[in-house]
Amino acid sequence: MSNLFTPFTLKGVTLRNRIAMSPMTMHRSVDGKMNDFHLMYLGARAAGGFGLVFPEQIAIAPDGRTSVKCAGIYDDDQIDGLKRVTAMIKDMGAVPAIQLAHTGRKGSAEPDWAGGRMLPPEHPDGWQTVGPSAIAYGGRMPYAPRELSKMEIAEIHTQFAAAAYRAAEAGFEWLELHFAHGYLGASFLSPLANQRGDEYGGSSENRARFHLETLDAVRKAWPERFPLTARVGCDDLHADGLQFDESIAAIRWMKEHGLDLVDLSLGMNSPEINQVPFSDMGFMVDRAARVRAEVGIPVATSWNLGKPSVADQVIRQERSDLVYLGRPALSNPHWPVWAARELGGQDPIDLVPRDWQGWLRPYRGNKAASGWPLPTSNEGDANMPQT
Repeated sequence: MSNLFTPFTLKGVTLRNRIAMSPMTMHRSVDGKMNDFHLMYLGARAAGGFGLVFPEQIAIAPDGRTSVKCAGIYDDDQIDGLKRVTAMIKDMGAVPAIQLAHTGRKGSAEPDWAGGRMLPPEHPDGWQTVGPSAIAYGGRMPYAPRELSKMEIAEIHTQFAAAAYRAAEAGFEWLELHFAHGYLGASFLSPLANQRGDEYGGSSENRARFHLETLDAVRKAWPERFPLTARVGCDDLHADGLQFDESIAAIRWMKEHGLDLVDLSLGMNSPEINQVPFSDMGFMVDRAARVRAEVGIPVATSWNLGKPSVADQVIRQERSDLVYLGRPALSNPHWPVWAARELGGQDPIDLVPRDWQGWLRPYRGNKAASGWPLPTSNEGDANMPQT
């Protein structure tokens, strides 16, 4: 039986455990380039024991960023900064992963810490966003995107492929396409955002066409020995939006087009959500288990899996192959070491670089003064997701 710390192999890549750091947008780049901040931030999480480490979502085009301060991979000048990051992640024992994205109608925004509001196209830090249809997202994002032509859709596929080529050159060994969270891929799949009358709109098959063509384009540019995965917004939580059963069919088609693993998240194609599960522990796990069983593809998921006993149970019950952690990774760069201690691992300190291990093993001194909290009991955890 696998557990949270069992190695995981996909294609020619083996992760030392089942714990991934999710992409988290930092708004720290200049001209789309990664810098010393990213080297520090991502290297620390790799040193902390994560098996797979993503930087933030990386834009395939300037208008595919969230803000002008977001990272990109649309220019060869951006490769050197990415190479420094991948080299550090590997040196600390983790696998460097990249998430390629185009924000679509959710771009042209301020950083979250500045309010996260959408900027009008005429603003110096704004631009005209694009989408499958000229439908504004709403809420803090009131400006409608320009509907993409079929020629422009083909150009975006080319941009994804070029970004995948640069990603391999930069040293990444795991690639994820961002088709969730209301960004361009998610908006094509959702009837809330896609009301086109051509072959990219209407039926489920047509709305999934953007995803399949993107996979085909990237597969040609991305080395076959490395995993090609996707984060899919599988449910809009909206009566008129994308429904989960529809997503299962779309993921099955993606598997036929070379998808090696699916990372399940929400569609987020409208600020109006019928039910709000965001405080529920592991609320995406049931969906992940269904896709794993019905499509026969490895799965990952996230959302409220930051309690070690919950994350471990999800893996032990074979409901997900990997656990993605975003906010927990920000809160605790050594989350895997802490989790191993909580779960009674034989040697949790083995997860950190060898240079540190002798100093951290409590061969003398008081264990409560070591810098780690003493392990707590997980008995009677009523919040763990149930089968």
